[in-house]
Amino acid sequence: MPAFNEMVSSEGNCRPGHEILQRWLNGTDPAILATRRAEAELLFRRIGITFAVYGEADAEERLIPFDIIPRILTRREWDTLSRGLEQRVKALNAFLNDIYDRAEILAAGRIPADLIYRNPYYRPEMARLKLPHQVYVMIAGIDVVRVDDNDFYVLEDNVRTPSGVSYMLENREVMMRLLPDLFSEHRIAPVENYPDELLATLRSVAPRSAPGEPTVVLLTPGPFNSAYYEHSFLADRLGIELVEGRDLLVRDGFVYMRTTEGPKRVDVIYRRLDDDFLDPLTFRPDSMLGVPGLIHAYRNGNVTLANAVGTGIADDKAVYSYVPEMVRFYLGEEPILKNVPTWRCREPDALGHVLDNIADLVVKEVSGSGGYGMLIGPAADAKTRSAFAEKIKANPENFIAQPTLALSTSPTFVDSGIAPRHVDLRPFVLTGADKVRIVPGGLTRVALREGSLIVNSSQGGGTKDTWVIDA
Repeated sequence: MPAFNEMVSSEGNCRPGHEILQRWLNGTDPAILATRRAEAELLFRRIGITFAVYGEADAEERLIPFDIIPRILTRREWDTLSRGLEQRVKALNAFLNDIYDRAEILAAGRIPADLIYRNPYYRPEMARLKLPHQVYVMIAGIDVVRVDDNDFYVLEDNVRTPSGVSYMLENREVMMRLLPDLFSEHRIAPVENYPDELLATLRSVAPRSAPGEPTVVLLTPGPFNSAYYEHSFLADRLGIELVEGRDLLVRDGFVYMRTTEGPKRVDVIYRRLDDDFLDPLTFRPDSMLGVPGLIHAYRNGNVTLANAVGTGIADDKAVYSYVPEMVRFYLGEEPILKNVPTWRCREPDALGHVLDNIADLVVKEVSGSGGYGMLIGPAADAKTRSAFAEKIKANPENFIAQPTLALSTSPTFVDSGIAPRHVDLRPFVLTGADKVRIVPGGLTRVALREGSLIVNSSQGGGTKDTWVIDA
């Protein structure tokens, strides 16, 4: 079955909202597009928006390829998607509050208890801890794919330290600069207010004891982290301090930032540091990145961490398969957004099905990310599939499997011209003590290699600007 083409129907008709873009593409010389692409690359190099791939021999800083053709969603499509995103993140927050408190969903038998308590991302340190405002996930990046006219599917939830929003913002600025005529022909929902919305969200979850306007900082592992550009970018856009662990100290149960005028109390830490490295007195004792005593201040309710410690359990791909059940259990509603059908290899019947049909499935490690630790059965040879099957048999709890989805395609400018390429979408959902905020659009990732379904930048993917338009 051919992939769903987001611009052109199977009958060859232009889909609603794409008429102006199609006319523009038909009337634009490919040489113009090539020039605009080169100009975009030059702009990104000047800005310094790069990332590094860990584990590669050179590990050099590189640009994420940018496609000059925008991905378009109509307001009707976005309204359905945003309602589903808000519903999903509300359920995830309820789940995290529950499993670290009364664990009612486990007692009800709706999720196996061992899946939670034996999971390496479950943090017993969070048990019975009452967070300020009871918000665990302030920033979520939910990866969504489309397979037909009507349905969006959630591919995975990113609620630990979701990344990519800097590319969403920079992509929009570049498009406005390089293609102003095309931009002006559409009524496009803005994304440039995201930093303001993020700062309002972070301030809203400050401890109730915070004096006056809460002090917010962004905690980074440092300049050698692959996402350091985004950390510095966001701190600058939010107007907050970018700090490393050595810039903070804990005194009398409160967190302070070292300044030239003396210690200054910190109320909210937007951390881009995994749990393990946050506090050497609580987690990894060899961590040089964290702040000794931070969790003590956290447990005392004197500082808010965004996102909360222990959210990684909701990133687990086996736990992901239960999110529709969370929506029903906590909200009493049917999920607006569907999950991709998922076989949990920890279950004997599912394991047998996966091993018998591995040539047709995508198999993933439950804690994997970035397109690593996975097998795309139809694209692998028999030897590779056989070796992967042995890995699954050795540790079935570590794997889930899903059908090979024909991700929707969007017109993309590649070396051979304009061609369809598979895309996904990562919208960003902000949950504060006051309300849920979702900036229209998100980061569209595109698999630039012909036939590839892997959109991750570390695996050869690129990005597009995402336009939510009135149409």
